[in-house]
Amino acid sequence: MSKLRAADATARAARAASPDFSEALARGLRVIAAFDGGHAQMTLSDVARAIDLPRATVRRALYTLGELGYVAAEGRLFRLTPKVLQLAAAYLFSNPVSSILQPVCDRLSADVDAACSVAVLDGEDAVMVARGQPRRPAALGLGIGFRLPAFCTALGRTLLGTLDDAALDAFLRRLKPQPLTPHTLTDKARLRRAILRVRAEGIALVEQEAELGMRSLAVPLRRFDGVGVAALNIAVPVGRMTGAAMREAFAPRLRQEAAALRLQLI
Repeated sequence: MSKLRAADATARAARAASPDFSEALARGLRVIAAFDGGHAQMTLSDVARAIDLPRATVRRALYTLGELGYVAAEGRLFRLTPKVLQLAAAYLFSNPVSSILQPVCDRLSADVDAACSVAVLDGEDAVMVARGQPRRPAALGLGIGFRLPAFCTALGRTLLGTLDDAALDAFLRRLKPQPLTPHTLTDKARLRRAILRVRAEGIALVEQEAELGMRSLAVPLRRFDGVGVAALNIAVPVGRMTGAAMREAFAPRLRQEAAALRLQLI
C-alpha cells in the first residue's frame, strides 16, 4: 500500500472520522479536477505532482477512470474524455436553477447585445451554470462550468452578499486574494465593505478587477422565501458604456428578471 504523504495524512486526520467516507472516490475526483485548460494532457507524474498524491495511488485512479471511460491514454499522456460531461449534465439537468435560467440568459443576451450569465457559489468561486452570448466570437473558456474568483467579480460579490455575517467573515478569513489585474481589490477590510454595500444595494458593479477591458453588473436571484441561490449578470467591454450608464441601462432589467424568477426558484 502506498504511503500517505504528510499533507494527505493531515487532511485525512482533520476530516471528521466516518466509516462511510470513501478515500478512493475522493482521490479519483481529485484526479479528474487536476485537468483544466492549462493541463489538457498530463503524464502520470504530472497528475501526481498536481494533486500531491503518490504515483501508485494516481496510477490506480487513472486506470479505474480509464476502464470507466472518463480518461483516455495516448502513450504516456492522459486526457479526459467527453464522458466526463455526463457528470456536469447530471447537475445541470437536475438543478432547476440551470434549466430555468438558460433560456433567460439567451433571451436577455439577445435583447441587450451583451454576455449574460448565472452563477452559483462554490467554495471561493462563482461557477457559471447558465450563459447567453451575443452572436460574436465568445471569450475563450467562458461557458457553463467556468469558475471565477468570487471576491473580485460582480457575480461573486453578489453571491457573497447573500451570506450572513458569520459565513461572510469565515469566507474572508480563508481567502488569500491574489490580484488578477492592476484594478483588483485585495484588501480584506475594503472587500468586506464592498460586499456589504452590494448586500445593502442589491446590485454589484465591478470594473476590470477580474479581466481588463470588461465591467459587469449583477443582481442576486432569490427563492420565494428570500434565500439567495444564484446571481445574474450582464458584462460589457468598458469602451461600450460607463459604469453609471450601465447601471441606468441594465439595472432595472436585471431586477425585473430577478423578480419574475423568484417564484420559479426552489
